[in-house]
Amino acid sequence: MIRVAVVDDEPLVRAGLRVILGSAEDITVVADCGGASAVETVRSGRVDVLLLDIRMPVLDGPSVLRRVACLPKPPAVAMLTTFDAREHVDEALRLGAAGFLLKNTAPEQLIEAVRALAAGRRVLAPEAVGQVIDGYLLSGRDEEAVRRVRALTCREREVLALVGAGLSNRAIAGRLHLAHGTVKDHVSAVLAKLGGLNRVQAAVVADRADLVEGGVGRG
Repeated sequence: MIRVAVVDDEPLVRAGLRVILGSAEDITVVADCGGASAVETVRSGRVDVLLLDIRMPVLDGPSVLRRVACLPKPPAVAMLTTFDAREHVDEALRLGAAGFLLKNTAPEQLIEAVRALAAGRRVLAPEAVGQVIDGYLLSGRDEEAVRRVRALTCREREVLALVGAGLSNRAIAGRLHLAHGTVKDHVSAVLAKLGGLNRVQAAVVADRADLVEGGVGRG
């Protein structure tokens, strides 16, 4: 059973997420609360996945993420965002957010995202890619990652482009007609060659390097 905690200062949002996630047989919402209570909520019980709003009064999402990351066994954290919340994206990525989900994500996609997070994968809602890119100001290290894209093989560039489009390893395998394990190896190699980035950061680099169809690349 995947144990999920939902942190959002809007009770209606928390209630809606609880209903959606509770409809899955393998997911249970063990807690929901506002930002001020988030750290204690996670500390007091085992939580596998934390869905965390970015914008909250008193204690915002990145502040919660920073404190949760210091716990002995922190959960996988996905930031919940809307199309107008950009200013904290860069900070959340650097603090180790495992992904970004829109608050209006379709129920079945939300459930699959939670399963992916619990399995140690990173998630990025395809609809949110543009907003994540707009909020992610590349550092010198990330500019170097964009330059390193040129050293990737053709297949690795294909894989990186699909990571940038928000596809999971399994979806990439289907698109490229490859074994799931082969795609997993390609993704690991790409992340290493780009300088040890995580999957969400690699998606940003893919867009900056103009690999993503319809993207907003600036590289």
